[in-house]
Amino acid sequence: MDNLAPVITCATVVLLASAIALTGARRGPRRTGARADLEDWALADRRHGSGLVWCLLGGTIYTAYTFTAVPGAVFTSGGIGFYALPYTTVVCAVAFVLLPRLAATARAHGHITVADFIRVRYGSPLLALAVALTGIFATMPYLALQLLGLRAVLGVLGLKQDGMAGDLALTAVFAVLAVSTYRYGLRAPTAVSVVKAVLVVGSTIALGWLVLSRTGSPADLFHRAGAALESTGTTSALVPDPALAPAYASLAVGSALALFAFPHVLLTAFAARSGDVLRRTSVTLHGWTAMLGAFALFGLAALAAGVRPPPGRSERAIPLLVLDLAPGWAAGLLLGAFVVAALVPAAVMSIGAATLFARNVYLEFVNPTATEAQVTRMARLMSLVVKIGALAFALGLHDQAAINLHLLGAVWVLQILPAIALGLLHRAPHRLALLAGWLLGMVAGTALVSHGGFAPLVRLPFGHIPLYAGVVGLAVNLAAVAVAGPLLDRLGVPRGLAGVLLPAGAGRGREAASS
Repeated sequence: MDNLAPVITCATVVLLASAIALTGARRGPRRTGARADLEDWALADRRHGSGLVWCLLGGTIYTAYTFTAVPGAVFTSGGIGFYALPYTTVVCAVAFVLLPRLAATARAHGHITVADFIRVRYGSPLLALAVALTGIFATMPYLALQLLGLRAVLGVLGLKQDGMAGDLALTAVFAVLAVSTYRYGLRAPTAVSVVKAVLVVGSTIALGWLVLSRTGSPADLFHRAGAALESTGTTSALVPDPALAPAYASLAVGSALALFAFPHVLLTAFAARSGDVLRRTSVTLHGWTAMLGAFALFGLAALAAGVRPPPGRSERAIPLLVLDLAPGWAAGLLLGAFVVAALVPAAVMSIGAATLFARNVYLEFVNPTATEAQVTRMARLMSLVVKIGALAFALGLHDQAAINLHLLGAVWVLQILPAIALGLLHRAPHRLALLAGWLLGMVAGTALVSHGGFAPLVRLPFGHIPLYAGVVGLAVNLAAVAVAGPLLDRLGVPRGLAGVLLPAGAGRGREAASS
């Protein structure tokens, strides 16, 4: 098939989205004052309503890599790949319970990052540093994964993964992303997220119509996909082995819980106008889950259609299916949607990591006398450094290295969830108990992942039950908190500010912690 038409159309879609990122983000009030500027840059002044939060939060959680990796997992592993659907369903429930309360607390006390909340809630700079650094290190490979989604699209368009043209295309896309977020902060990905939502909805409908019209009835599709899986000679099947139920459940629940410790997701929630906005958005996020479910089914359609991605490149199954089913111009539109889908989470991730560094590392430990203008400048500069680092990481290392490090990052970031979620209780755990739990959970999770050859599942020594390594690490973490907390209280070790939620008028951000 001649790739000229899809290349031109895809480039047009990406250029349009880039123009919106550079110009559409100019909307919104421009407030003076360094403090207001940081809040404006990182959180868009906390003014997002339900529509924008739905587009931005959905566009951040449901990444371009998700829309290629989930059907790729179904393509290679069969029914086990559908774990992403209960996972994202759990996401909606957790978001409904956790995000409104956390965002309301952040708004009341002027917290810009989740580490600000930890710093004030527990009165512990060290615990806040652990949360900040864990979030930053977990975000970097996650950001690099967005490039894998882009490379999957560029690869099927004829740009070689290790070629100069492909590297230049990736660099150009990230350059636009860097400039727009440096200037406009969260407003840039917010503007693009509206475009992404429209494109993803349209792509789901269009690709669904193409699949049904070209591959036959749903029953025939499932039959042919099942036969294709059986022909591989592996244990993959449309219906997973019941013995994998613990693995399936732990992957879904563990992945959902980890998501709400990532700084980019919490940053998006902090930008909401109110808790009611987040509650409405949490319910309607099921719309994104439905679209992801459709893409998972497209993975079966790729099997039924006989799509043959290169070995180890299952994320290319859907882009190749698009080229196979759609005419040139339509294929370009659909593939352009994948590229735009990567811009939103990549931008928000870089803003989240940069703000964490500026607020909770630079200000707290490097330059405590820094003015708010200096902190804002540092956040902007770090957003560039994060993107450059992720681009260098993606260009310099193999794709599997990025996937392995993201797996490790997800296990790590899950270990800061107890400090976040339990901090919303009336009587929070002891700060030193949380530090001990974090450390033991990090060590246990890292050891399990490394020992298992960077596989997400490990088998417990008793019963040989397969479980997600992150959930096992979290269990160790919580057990340590449960044991160490009462022991520290009995020894009379001071709790600091733990156990008391600050009143709404108790100051803002770091100033409240030092009062």
